[in-house]
Amino acid sequence: MQAAQLLERLLTCISDDIVPLTARRIADGRGKVFGAAILRKSDLSLVIAECNIDVECPLWHGETYCIKRFYDLPPTERPSPKDCFFLTTHEPCSLCLSAITWSGFDNFYYFFTHEESRDNFDDPYDMKVIQSVFKTPVEGEPNETRERHALYNRKNEFFEAISLDGLLGDVEDAYSRERLAKKMTGLRVAYVDLVEKQRKNKAGFALTKTSLHDAEPGK
Repeated sequence: MQAAQLLERLLTCISDDIVPLTARRIADGRGKVFGAAILRKSDLSLVIAECNIDVECPLWHGETYCIKRFYDLPPTERPSPKDCFFLTTHEPCSLCLSAITWSGFDNFYYFFTHEESRDNFDDPYDMKVIQSVFKTPVEGEPNETRERHALYNRKNEFFEAISLDGLLGDVEDAYSRERLAKKMTGLRVAYVDLVEKQRKNKAGFALTKTSLHDAEPGK
């Protein structure tokens, strides 16, 4: 499958399926800006799209709730995870990385990076948890060196993680690449609007207390 075709479909899924649902959840005070979707590899049709709803359960990040809804489908309507693309608006946290792995998906595509989640989406916890829990320091290694290590292996025996920016770089046709880049810019603007509404909506920004030093991870 050509990169342009796949990227076009993934961006359309975000704009047409994930963003409207996310806007409704934020307006209702039931979720945050993190969403996910599952699409068939064969024809890129949508299987399920979801977004964060962690006011109901702190484990219902965008990705985990999407997987939950995926497995709620009747077996006759549910494709094998290996036959699906997994799309996430934000690079998954440690919880969601594990959920994607254990659910059997061999890939995921993400739009915003961990750094963007930290800097633009009021969520420094994803990086903090991975660095604090999983990044075993080498004896004598300075903290600043340790912090420059990759947070996780984006290509491993279980899955391959691909950024939409990286997929854009694989688009060979200059016209298509420019058009898709503009579409990505438009989505970034849409998410700026969503996160501002989340911040302004006290109910929509209600955070679920956790046992992790009162931090509120929640994608």
